[in-house]
This record gives sequence, C-alpha cells and structure tokens, in this order.
Amino acid sequence: MGRVSGSGPTPVPGRLPETAAVLAVRRGVREWVAGQGGRMPVVVGLSGGADSLALVAAAVVEAGDVTAVVVDHRLQDGSGEVARRAAAQALGLGCVDAVVVPVEVGREGGVEAAARAARYAALDAVRDGRPVLLGHTLDDQAETVLLGLGRGSGGRSIQGMAAWNAPWGRPLLGVRRAQTVRMCADLGIEPWDDPHNTDPGYTRVRVRAEVLPLLEDVLGGGVAQALARTADQLREDGAVLDALADELRHSATLPPAPGGLDDTERPRLSIEILLTAPAALRRRAVRAWLADLGVSGVKNAHLQAVDELVSGWRGQGGVAVGGGSRAHRLVVTREHGTLTVRAQPRIDAT
Repeated sequence: MGRVSGSGPTPVPGRLPETAAVLAVRRGVREWVAGQGGRMPVVVGLSGGADSLALVAAAVVEAGDVTAVVVDHRLQDGSGEVARRAAAQALGLGCVDAVVVPVEVGREGGVEAAARAARYAALDAVRDGRPVLLGHTLDDQAETVLLGLGRGSGGRSIQGMAAWNAPWGRPLLGVRRAQTVRMCADLGIEPWDDPHNTDPGYTRVRVRAEVLPLLEDVLGGGVAQALARTADQLREDGAVLDALADELRHSATLPPAPGGLDDTERPRLSIEILLTAPAALRRRAVRAWLADLGVSGVKNAHLQAVDELVSGWRGQGGVAVGGGSRAHRLVVTREHGTLTVRAQPRIDAT
C-alpha cells in the first residue's frame, strides 16, 4: 500500500461550480449522507474513472473527511501509474488521504469476478470502520438488473444494488453516467478511460453498448430509469419477504444433531414447520439458514433441490451446497423430519 503526494492547491470545500451536473451529483451524496445520520469520515473506492472522481469531489464537500483508496489490480501495463495519477487527483480535490493498494487477482469465476473480489477485499481491509462509497450510477443499476433478468437468477438478482449494504454505500444510484462525465469536464479534471469498459469480450460491455441503447430506441426511452425503479420496488418487496422468512426460520430451527463427520454442531430445520409456509418463504428461510452456517452463493437450482427434500420427498439423496473443506463437502440431507447439514467426504479427497 502506498500514499501519493498531491500537487497544486487544495480546493476550498463548497467551492465547486454550480453546474447542473455538479448539483445532481452533490444532491445524490448529500441525500445519502443525511440518510446515514449526517456527515462522517468515509472511504471512496477510486478507479480514476469519471464516476468515482465525481463521487470523490462531491463527497469532499458533502460527507466529511474523505480518504480515497485506489486498488491497483495490475492486470494492464501501466496500471501503477494510472493508480498514482488517480490518487493525486483525489488529493487535489481535497481528500485528507489517498492510498494505492496493489492486489493479486486470481482466476476463480473468471477475471472479472476475481478482480471484483480482490477489490472489495482490499477496500474492506483498509477502511478502518468507515463506510466505503462506490461510484455505481443509475446506468450501472440498469445493467445489473437487465443482466440478472436475462440470466433468470431469481428475484434477488434483479433487486440490483442497494444504496447502503454495510459497509458499502452507493450514493449515485440516482445519477446518470453522463452527469458524472459532465461534472469532471466542469471541474477541469480528466478521468481515465478503462479499455475494459469498451471491450466487447465482457458481457456487461455489450449490454451497455448494444442492448440498452436498442431497448431505449425500441421502447421510446426511459428504459434505464424504469429498470432502476423495478430494482427499488423489488428491494422493498424483498425486505418484507426476508422478514417473514426470518420468522419462519426461527420457528423451524431445532438443536443440532450429533454425529457430524467434522464434529461441527449445526442447527436443523423442522420440515413440519417449513411445510406450513409457501415455497417462496421456505426457500428464503433455507438460504438464510445456510448463510448462518457459512454457506454463501447458493444457486436457485440448489434451493429448488433442497425444497424438494421438504415438499417432494421420494427418498432422494442430499443436496451439495458448497462450502466445507478440502476433505469434506457440505450436503443438506433429510433426517428424521428435519433438514440437516452434514459434512461428507469428497470423492477426490486425498
């Protein structure tokens, strides 16, 4: 991790030009800060692109002490210089600190997913209890919803991104990408154009450059805003369903069963109680139960298979749900009227 010295005078807080773009971005940050109880020190994840640079400039004025953190993924030649330049721009905009954090990006799940995982881990490691603000815009939200819809990943995936999902804050979800680009021009700062953002080898890039413009043309405009509204509505509905599912999960939870291969005690769920609820609530309750046991990223296909253990029992075997260790995998089984998670030996374990 390295710190970068700024150059030039530090802007006086509150002295940004009052253009339409600047006011729109500042309004987004101001409303987010007010929703969290008022001004506070924050970290901003800075890529050097227009969205995150505009966020930095607005946060300096609206949020309080701002530390910019630039994660250098080291996936492109010259990435270190790009990162140092972004950090220097952040200091010039009035940040109290700007740091560059180099990371190693793996390959699990593809380069895009691995880079995202490395970036979030790096930001979490240096935030020191502060919220981390990210520069996702309304356009990013629309792309996320459309990708989730196209992949058929279920209602949760098309809820999009939340403005606050501790420790991650997204104040610009009501701001268009064009407005952050315009704000940078209004401030006289040159953002970095990541070549990955125009590489058609990435699905999101094609959605951005081809699919959304076509939908805007066919449907007469307003598609991005409509997709973002859909995400907002689904998050509200999802919050109600999650609360009901939590009540179901607590009602159905039973003490652990003895005899696990790894000697780990895991709470079980009563099938009799689960059957009193609709399938949608059962699956949400099971997802939350598994998350409490450290099993994350459960796919809908897995949840459907687990629900078959509850409502369509035919003597079928358990459902592997990920997690576990190199020697054992975690499997949801039906035992004595309960759903139980067991550790079973991996076939390829040595």
